[in-house]
Amino acid sequence: MVQYYSANFDASFGALSDATRRGVLEQLGRADASITALAERFSMTLTGMKKHVGVLEQAGLVTTEKVGRVRTCRLGQRGLQEEAAWIESHRQLWSARFDELDQVVEELKLKEKVDGRKQRN
Repeated sequence: MVQYYSANFDASFGALSDATRRGVLEQLGRADASITALAERFSMTLTGMKKHVGVLEQAGLVTTEKVGRVRTCRLGQRGLQEEAAWIESHRQLWSARFDELDQVVEELKLKEKVDGRKQRN
């Protein structure tokens, strides 16, 4: 199994573990937004949204820029390629295990069918 040692890897999963932060990423995928606009959109206090944006920023998923009194958020340069590769490797592992389980179940069904015929004879 491939090991991932990127600090951003753990930070990304931590950031993505919260529904509000996932929503912020979806929103920023459509258009840049100020922290104030995001706070209003998610019915949160400004302080609460700043904390969420900070977590996303630490993970490299969001960047912010302050112009005057407005802090604008946008998607960061860093994508989720490492995380997607990790998820895909585990999806493949589980898929292979479920395929093996399907094979065992089919063998048991066939054996049960054959045993049922023997008992009738």
